[in-house]
Amino acid sequence: MKLSGWGNFPVVDCQLSRPRNEEELANAVMASRAIARGNGRAYGDSALSRTNTIDMRKFNHMLSFDPETGQLVAEAGVLLSDIIAAFLPRGWFPAVTPGTRFVSLGGMVAADVHGKNHHIDGSFGNCVDWLDVMTPDGEIMRCSRAENTELFEWTMGGMGLTGVVLRVALRLRSVETGWIRQTTHVAQNLDDAIDLFEDTLDATYSVAWIDCLSTGETLGRSLVMLGEHATLDELPGTCRANRFPSVTAQKLGVPFNLPGFCLNQYSVRAFNALYYWNGQRGDTTSYVNWNSYFYPLDSIRDWNRIYGRKGFAQFQCVLPLDSARAGLNEMLKEISESGRGSFLAVLKRFGQQDSRFSFPMEGYTLALDFPMSDRSVSLIQKLGQMTAAHGGRIYLAKDSIMDAQSLRATDATRVSEFERIRHNSGAAERFASVQSERLKL
Repeated sequence: MKLSGWGNFPVVDCQLSRPRNEEELANAVMASRAIARGNGRAYGDSALSRTNTIDMRKFNHMLSFDPETGQLVAEAGVLLSDIIAAFLPRGWFPAVTPGTRFVSLGGMVAADVHGKNHHIDGSFGNCVDWLDVMTPDGEIMRCSRAENTELFEWTMGGMGLTGVVLRVALRLRSVETGWIRQTTHVAQNLDDAIDLFEDTLDATYSVAWIDCLSTGETLGRSLVMLGEHATLDELPGTCRANRFPSVTAQKLGVPFNLPGFCLNQYSVRAFNALYYWNGQRGDTTSYVNWNSYFYPLDSIRDWNRIYGRKGFAQFQCVLPLDSARAGLNEMLKEISESGRGSFLAVLKRFGQQDSRFSFPMEGYTLALDFPMSDRSVSLIQKLGQMTAAHGGRIYLAKDSIMDAQSLRATDATRVSEFERIRHNSGAAERFASVQSERLKL
């Protein structure tokens, strides 16, 4: 059947299996080179195999929970949205969460996802106690920081190329309410935004929306949004009466792929100007529900159809602290001059991280969406070259464009070690995706 990632590019004709238990999964793994697929929220081709895509969504059971430590043990096909629905009313929330709740636990492990709190809490791997992984020979290994350590470290962020994640033991965060105290700051340009991030490193959550079509002295003008889990005592009465707000059904949706002309430099420029103008109320603090703060796009069903039949490509890089300011200004100038702005341009501050193959490093990460076209591909390739020149990395969970040479230009040492580990363990013969073949991993 034809499958794609969330970006709807590329669309690949895949052989798909849907195992229901460990025996069927082992048979699927041993049948031919395979890749596991969760809920299909990786943007590109990292969860696609032409010969053997393994749908893990039937492994969707929560197995145990310890209310003393907050440790949840669940199968890899469990969705983050189901965890929130089950445990937020009990006062627990994910310690690290990406920008959508419709991801599987296995996918969160494979990408070692990060959130708006990386500068404080690190990536998802920091709240994972152990994993059960099916290895190339169909056996299941328990791995952690103390047991089968190498498998644990390379599986976190290994894009499913070291084995199939079966079970995850993760720790949730205790919260008093489901409300976030959000403070919004207006940044006149990118330099102001970075200064704001650096001045507020004690904020638990921080993220900026960027107008990437602004120019001159307003290049990179932004809205920087800080967040803290609100306590019950501080909530206003209307919020206190609804301590743990639930998610309403997705009333808004995109019923079909929009025509390609709907997204162009004029519509994106108008959107960016309106969004920035709407935030021009000076520094403001308000209480917003957890879904609005962490997952704003989840409220729009099938929002990826906005980009039309050809789909879109996301580019996300991280640049180290010492070169981030110069490098990001250079990138935003290139984007602005190209006229191919992204209306989903997001900037975050990463804290320190030294991991085997995970994306984050201490610095700044910029994420951008572009409608698919030859011009967009050319721009993304140029941004990749800038990333390499400034010592940065590109996020594999978002990538659908990069080639093998570009990957090694940004991450040569770790890629070489990853290849060695895959070869020595037998994983290279058993696990592969369309992305890993494109990148020659």
